[in-house]
Amino acid sequence: MNVVERAAGVPAALVEATNIMLTTGDALIGATPKDVVWTHRKTTLYRYRSAQRTHPVPVLLVFALINRPAVFDLRPGHSFVEFLLSEGFDVYLIDWGVPDDEDADSGLEYFVCDALPWGIREVLRTSGVDELSLVAWCIGGTLCALHAATTGAESPVRNMVLLTTPIDTTDSLYRTWVGSESFDVDYIADRWESVPGRAIDFANKMMKPVTNFWTTYRRVVQNALDGVDQRQSYQAMAKWVGDNPPFPSRAYREWVTWMYKDNRLIRGTLRLRGRLAALERIDQNLLVITAGADHIAPRSNTVPLLDRVSSADVTHFDRPGGHIGLMAGSKARREIWPDIGAWLAERSSH
Repeated sequence: MNVVERAAGVPAALVEATNIMLTTGDALIGATPKDVVWTHRKTTLYRYRSAQRTHPVPVLLVFALINRPAVFDLRPGHSFVEFLLSEGFDVYLIDWGVPDDEDADSGLEYFVCDALPWGIREVLRTSGVDELSLVAWCIGGTLCALHAATTGAESPVRNMVLLTTPIDTTDSLYRTWVGSESFDVDYIADRWESVPGRAIDFANKMMKPVTNFWTTYRRVVQNALDGVDQRQSYQAMAKWVGDNPPFPSRAYREWVTWMYKDNRLIRGTLRLRGRLAALERIDQNLLVITAGADHIAPRSNTVPLLDRVSSADVTHFDRPGGHIGLMAGSKARREIWPDIGAWLAERSSH
């Protein structure tokens, strides 16, 4: 294509790109059939339907408190849930829901000491087994690490996969921002009973403003100009990124203070209902996955966990990609999902 032909195609490309962006809300995400198993307040436990459950140890997926867990099931044909089901796993998902002002008192204790253990209990009850695997991402990984660090041998978790999980925030860019004395988390938590998800999303995007506010949209136009079929992939991701539930004010205050201002988990001073969260209590088969280009939870935030746990079986995958792209990007199906599936399969027999 010569310069004249390329220039002539610009108006059509702009129309196509605009159409793609304006119809993002029509994208189909989180579509794999599932059934409600249990609910409490805003939290819901789902079980995905399957006729080929061959591994006796079920998998419970746990995501963060920001954004929605549909990223595990992003779109038909590109879904980690679909992949696990095709590999014969019995797959569950815990969805924290969309908190509102009545959930202002939901602190980290609720998620770690109540909702997650209750969800685990219901997984075991409905699957008829005694152990399960946790596959957790971002803050969800920290919640699961806290669960294991406060329960130790009492936990029925056999295997734990932690994806891009904040543990030690010493070198975190995020800590530079919210961990500083000038960032008044109490002012924010006192002002809002549920901190607006859009505000948190905007703050996260400001960590890479050029990429988030310019490069992404420029790429949509460029792909339209190049004739790249991007409608399904772009729209699914954009719809998921734009769905930002509020953060309960108590949990937000505790998350920022305990993890970023005080860095309590790695320092061994974080307590939940009087029980110390001791990383040394973690004895599950452990897979830790970090992403080389992750600016939200960089490798240095996660790897200190490897030397603190008492697990006899510890594996670390360090892969290219960003905080979300690692698992939801176009290469994830080839470059990381099979490895996670194989790791779980080896440790999910009787």
